[in-house]
Amino acid sequence: MKKEALLSVRDLTVVFDTHHGTVRAVDGVSFDLAAGETLGLVGESGSGKTVSSLALMGLVPSPPGTVERGSALFEGRDLLALPARELRRVRGAKIAMIFQDPMTSLNPLLTVGRQLTEVLEVHLGTNRREARRVAAARLGGVGIPSPDERLDAYPHELSGGMRQRVMIAMALMCGPSVLFADEPTTALDVTIQAQILDLLRGLQEKEGMSIVMITHDLGVVAGMADRVHVMYAGRLVEAGPTRELFAQPAHPYTRGLLASVPRLAGDPNEALYAIPGQPPDLARLDAGCAYAPRCAFAVDGCGAAVPPLERTTEARLAACFELARVARGEESHA
Repeated sequence: MKKEALLSVRDLTVVFDTHHGTVRAVDGVSFDLAAGETLGLVGESGSGKTVSSLALMGLVPSPPGTVERGSALFEGRDLLALPARELRRVRGAKIAMIFQDPMTSLNPLLTVGRQLTEVLEVHLGTNRREARRVAAARLGGVGIPSPDERLDAYPHELSGGMRQRVMIAMALMCGPSVLFADEPTTALDVTIQAQILDLLRGLQEKEGMSIVMITHDLGVVAGMADRVHVMYAGRLVEAGPTRELFAQPAHPYTRGLLASVPRLAGDPNEALYAIPGQPPDLARLDAGCAYAPRCAFAVDGCGAAVPPLERTTEARLAACFELARVARGEESHA
């Protein structure tokens, strides 16, 4: 039985006015997020993953960005229609975000403790002494040793892994229902990456929050996500349960992403697969499928119209005119 959606996003569209024309960074994206679920949002840089989350958080810079249309129902309210003051009450308290680069996301002029306690003071009206006690407990909960001492440290005095843990602690200060994690393991070594992911899994299990995991790393998605949504050129091109999608990708782009992942059993002398070509210029998109110029399965009709995202099974969605040929592996060219 399908779980009721905690967050329901429909037709999210975000545009940016640039010197080269209007860029449709997110184009008609829809998804549901259930309580306690982890949803993976994957794709190459520039696919619209991060902009989608920023739009839902009310953090798209305007100008040049505009949420052109769409809705995002959360606890009976449309996040995209909330006045800025009301959205600020939700953001950080009930919906939080771990940003991609903790060094630039943390204020270098304020101690870690001040940045953590401010969240509680603003959203919950907690007095400073109690806020400091909770902040120390949060730092300890994310695995930072001697948390009372670390409260008085500045961001530059911490390692990359510790700064990332501080960002996680800050996002969790008010016990949010939904957490957007934007590339939470970027620029960390593999040992620290594993620790951060284990930490997020443990915190999710303990606190019951839902997570939207935004990443280009399919290994992270495989270990964390219940379902995966694949984005390309601002659109969703495939969606489904993680195991099913990894075992049998339907869209040519998803196949290319999975084929490019290194395998332990592979030939060490064999070059890694790379999707040919480059992602499109979003200011100069053609009328047809944005992936067609890079697609091994493309035919003449692919350049005429954008394929709709259609249901292929009860749990799977894909946007491709040639799904049957893709499933059979009948490429159009070598």
